[in-house]
Amino acid sequence: MTLTLAAAEKILSDNFAPWVLDLGLSVDSVDGQEAVLRLPWSDRLAREGGGLSGQALMAAADTATVIAVAAARGGFVPMTTVQQSISFQRAVVGADVLVRARLTKAGKRMAFADITMTAEGTEETAAHATAVYALLG
Repeated sequence: MTLTLAAAEKILSDNFAPWVLDLGLSVDSVDGQEAVLRLPWSDRLAREGGGLSGQALMAAADTATVIAVAAARGGFVPMTTVQQSISFQRAVVGADVLVRARLTKAGKRMAFADITMTAEGTEETAAHATAVYALLG
């Protein structure tokens, strides 16, 4: 079963804490075992010096992974983050961030993801993350 954009947006709105929703994330695309979310630029999310905060990028990576797992499963299933690691490679200033989460393995109980974050309009990686999820349902 293919996950539609509307269904992915509903998963986003129904399953995340209010502070995550305050990031303004939206789903740009879902396909098989991949999801692309947009983290819109906001001065509220900038750290001292004007770059987008690492906390916002980590939360966006985590959220995108949930949507990628849902895309692979054809809908939302209960899950929890087991591990997440991120490397910040360049600052994002004044641009939306495209957060591409791609599952590298999706088993019955565990899912592994590779997440790449780029400032809109560039192919240069701003941050790269990996995540492991336990699938509970």
